[in-house]
Amino acid sequence: MPLTVTDLGRNLADVRRSRPVVHAITNWVTANDVANCLQASGARPILAWAQEEVAEIVSRADALVLNLGTPSPDKIKAMLLAGRQANSLGKPVLFDPVGVGGSRLRMEAARTILNEISLTVIKGNSAEIGCLAGQGGELRGIEAASGPPDLFQAAAALAQSSRAVVAASGVVDLVAWADEVLRIGNGHPLMGRLTGMGCMLTAVMAAFAAVESDRLRAAVAALAFFGLAGEKAAACSQGPGSFKPAFMDALYHITPAQLQAGAKIFS
Repeated sequence: MPLTVTDLGRNLADVRRSRPVVHAITNWVTANDVANCLQASGARPILAWAQEEVAEIVSRADALVLNLGTPSPDKIKAMLLAGRQANSLGKPVLFDPVGVGGSRLRMEAARTILNEISLTVIKGNSAEIGCLAGQGGELRGIEAASGPPDLFQAAAALAQSSRAVVAASGVVDLVAWADEVLRIGNGHPLMGRLTGMGCMLTAVMAAFAAVESDRLRAAVAALAFFGLAGEKAAACSQGPGSFKPAFMDALYHITPAQLQAGAKIFS
């Protein structure tokens, strides 16, 4: 069934109505922002990393985020424990391979997660998607300096091999699933000037995946919603410092009707 803008508005309304719990094993640098953006969007966050409790926590959550932003051996073990439990209960699992390719630890952790956990969505920048697809990509810090020669092909190949929706974030976001590739044109350059926007995006995508069983629709709705919030925040900001609180406000205030009217989705 083709995706329509009505689906996007319905998905946002469902997030606001049901307030899904998102269990995020995320980047400690951006944990507070991840929690706040989930609250602003209408979801409920919980950020639990201890191996002794992650299986229990994810059992009571509606979706799980695995984020490689600040990895450690213990944290990776916690991710695997949580991911296996989420899989056993049929809960969506979203993977953000932050900085993959930048170190052996991150690359090996990503491969283990891909091999052992059934993922709903993989979200990364062009370099991260290229590295996971085995088609090249260069990072400077955690930012993409260059992506694979053909990002469309790399995302489609990773989607096929992982059986997950693959979302490559950038100036124009790209989403690949099965035989379909969509682009989402919402967003603003100021979003690239704040640390943690990618971590926040993955968390918001998890909230949408918790209420929408069609993983492609959930990913597209979340990307359009997040990008539209960036556009609205930029319209009343002077720079990154004023943009951040304006962005949180925009996540809170965007209505389903505004999302339907403002989404920029094309093939």
